[in-house]
Amino acid sequence: MKSTATIIGAGFAGLSAAAYLAKAGYRVRLLEKNPGLGGRARQFEAEGFTFDMGPSWYWMPEIFEQFFNAFGRKASDYYELVRLDPSYEVVFGVEDRVEVPASTAELFELFERLEPGSSANLRKFLEEAEYKYRVGISEFVHKPGHSILDFADLRVLKSAFRLQMLTDMASYVRKLFKHPQLIQLLEFPVLFLGATPANTPALYSLMNYADLELGTWYPLGGMHKIIEGMAAVAREQGVEIVSGAAVTQVITTGGEVTEVITEDGNRYPTDVLVCAADYHHFEQQILEPADRVYTEDYWSKRTMAPSSLLFYVGLNRKVPGLHHHTLFFDADFNRHAHEIYEEPTWPEDPLFYVCSPSVTDPTVAPEGFENMFFLLPLAPDLGDNPQRREHYWNLMCDRLQQRIGFDIRPHVVYRRGYAHREFREDYNAFRGNAYGLANTLTQTAFLKPKLRSKKLKNLWYAGQLTTPGPGMPPSIISGQVAARDILRAQPAHA
Repeated sequence: MKSTATIIGAGFAGLSAAAYLAKAGYRVRLLEKNPGLGGRARQFEAEGFTFDMGPSWYWMPEIFEQFFNAFGRKASDYYELVRLDPSYEVVFGVEDRVEVPASTAELFELFERLEPGSSANLRKFLEEAEYKYRVGISEFVHKPGHSILDFADLRVLKSAFRLQMLTDMASYVRKLFKHPQLIQLLEFPVLFLGATPANTPALYSLMNYADLELGTWYPLGGMHKIIEGMAAVAREQGVEIVSGAAVTQVITTGGEVTEVITEDGNRYPTDVLVCAADYHHFEQQILEPADRVYTEDYWSKRTMAPSSLLFYVGLNRKVPGLHHHTLFFDADFNRHAHEIYEEPTWPEDPLFYVCSPSVTDPTVAPEGFENMFFLLPLAPDLGDNPQRREHYWNLMCDRLQQRIGFDIRPHVVYRRGYAHREFREDYNAFRGNAYGLANTLTQTAFLKPKLRSKKLKNLWYAGQLTTPGPGMPPSIISGQVAARDILRAQPAHA
């Protein structure tokens, strides 16, 4: 009989782990709590609109390509990618905004225009970012992070200084650039990692290489096309995917998981278990106390990436002047960051983001209509009520109206809000977070919650609360790293 592997959670990490283990010979069953696949990257339809619920930025296209290539496929077998140009727009004020071009030559011109002489430093910055990207993606993110010894081989140690793991992003950027808009432009990508630039390793300027050199892309039909493609690959490998199957209990014997039980009472014997759902919820609510590695006190001291207030919005007309991605940096970044990380509270004057996929893709909205997605970063664990949500809805609409000279509110035919409560209900998200564990200086690599349990020898974890961290590409890699570690410890056998 083949060895059996059970995966909990059909997001990027779970689908990745399932596909790799099945390819290696395991009989794999993937259990998903929600009716739809994708985790935070689920999709829903309403009033003729198709809404991606979570990730909206497609960076690092080769990571997706490598996943499909590992199974003899190409990303283009499942979806068509288009490169956005401009990549995105940053709004710094009512009449002060910058379009970030896809062309590198135009990018250098932009920097030179804002800060004469800065193009030379941009060249240096991007060369260093490329090195970090190539070494970081090929070496560091593929380490399982069991201990510091994972990073002790000579090649990695030689690279460590150049990778700037102990230098913070804010200091690094400010040594090279003085113009406040350029600084914000270069610091913005690390916000996806869930920490302030001052508390994020300069290693992550590799995100700037992904952004400015490799480009911002979009899969026609929506981000969920990636999930559909990965699920198709997993099924081609023989993975059985069971949706609507929330795991409520794990049976262990002699330091091993032997069985998984779901809410509907089904029991699934297993030789290996991978939790690619919320690490904290699984460990603190599903495992018995004796099987837990971490205490609730440990978790309470983790720095979480932000939560978000989201609005999925459909309009009955097109909106002039919209880009696919628009970042509203027309407020005090440091103040908003303080309200997220230092003294958690609902922000007084927040930054926010608007995505309008129908600008690029007419299939996600009825003809002549507009599909929009608003995201306002928030501290985890905040209280919430309808009045507060309405306040921030109007705040964002007012600022958008200043930018485009058009009030969208009279044209809204569909609107759905989503925040901490829904993140908890749908994903069991620890403290209602949206982006997982922050990639701070003290929560990087082997300092994250471990990929492999120290109490149960056949239990592994994958996803945004463990190695290598939050985001679509890291989560895909996380599933691969977990699968590879399992195969070293417990090769599949016939």
